[in-house]
Amino acid sequence: MKIRLKDIAQQTGFSINTVSRALKDKDDISEETKKIILSAAEEMGYIPNGVASGLRSGMTNTIAVVLSDVSNPYFSIMARFIEIAARKKGYAIFVLNSGEKQEVEEKSVYLALQKGVDGIILFPAQQSANSIKILEKSGIPFILVGRHFPGLNTNYLITDDVKGGYLATKYLIDRGAEKILLLNAPEYVSCSTEREEGYRRALEESGIGYDPALVVRHDVTQGNSYHIMNGILERNVRFQAIFAFNDMVAWEAISALEEKGIKVPGDMNVVGYDNIQSHLFIPFPLTSIDICKEEMAYRAIEILVKKIQGKSKKKIYREVFPTKLVVRS
Repeated sequence: MKIRLKDIAQQTGFSINTVSRALKDKDDISEETKKIILSAAEEMGYIPNGVASGLRSGMTNTIAVVLSDVSNPYFSIMARFIEIAARKKGYAIFVLNSGEKQEVEEKSVYLALQKGVDGIILFPAQQSANSIKILEKSGIPFILVGRHFPGLNTNYLITDDVKGGYLATKYLIDRGAEKILLLNAPEYVSCSTEREEGYRRALEESGIGYDPALVVRHDVTQGNSYHIMNGILERNVRFQAIFAFNDMVAWEAISALEEKGIKVPGDMNVVGYDNIQSHLFIPFPLTSIDICKEEMAYRAIEILVKKIQGKSKKKIYREVFPTKLVVRS
């Protein structure tokens, strides 16, 4: 049976109003009275009605996190850090997954708005800006993480993907590779184009010509890169090393290579992106570009909560976090 304020009042002998104010930790209730009421509430199994409280305050203390691809451990790691940061601020999160599909992302945004969340953290699929338009019309505070829309006046946190692409490519060049295969995400993904810009810059700096045949843009959801890599090998495309859009793409490519008898790193070097091994134990020590996952998650919550509570001094936040190369075997 659901325990009501009336039940606690009857148990303790205090009025319903006193019980209510004690449970809200109001200053006009003595500490001794609060202790009696809180003890009784805990013993009886009282659970506050968050929906009713939200209706009264207009706030639900919840934040929706819309991820691009929950099958990629990078997004799971980010969700974990976001949840920890939100909890410290007194907020709960619920996670929605777009699977890199624009229509699913838009439905997820609508669902979050229907649930009355106070804010939204969006890892955008970027096939269109429709989700941004929906959020702007709603008036709800939101922030983009990992990707951004050039020309749109939105809050976002991204990493220095141009530098990351440069560092990955330069590492492979320094190990003797000139024909470097870039397994990239589609062109509409902002971090994809920026990583390719860094790739081109490193080639140009080293006097190596850009070969468009070595840039393969594709759907990077789970399992697809393995099939793409097999297709490249069947076409006998000549390359000496691989720079992969993310670590999962890198591992799928390595799996396809080794099935053909090509050893990594013995026959070929591969560099990934996101450095998910910094937070997960995976027995395949991949060289990767590290990004500030925990710092970005905490900053996203910090900015969003300021926006929700009306304490933000800035209208728009646009921040770029550093990237660095982590060398493994």
